[in-house]
Amino acid sequence: MSSQHKSVQQELKPIYQCDSKVHHTLQSVKDHLHQLCANHAHRLVKVETMDGDVFEGHIVHCDRSILYICLSNEGARRGFFPSPGFPPQQQTYSNVILPLVLFNLLAISLL
Repeated sequence: MSSQHKSVQQELKPIYQCDSKVHHTLQSVKDHLHQLCANHAHRLVKVETMDGDVFEGHIVHCDRSILYICLSNEGARRGFFPSPGFPPQQQTYSNVILPLVLFNLLAISLL
């Protein structure tokens, strides 16, 4: 590594650094949500994100900070075949797995 590259690397300063209290709170929330989702695996849920998006499906897995849900048939049809003119969906099931970031979830409700 050149000395010029080392000096540039030493001069870099972060434009954002998470406050230690915020980090602790986020870690606590992540751990709580992970346990909650693991305890309700394979259950039908309605999930609302902080952006207002709403999804219905079964909890498939929760890994680190990601919740994976298998979208329900009704949600998949609304989401992927929204308007007239599209042929009707032939399959009677959906295998669309949607990954959702735990920190972006506002609510999880059992259906």
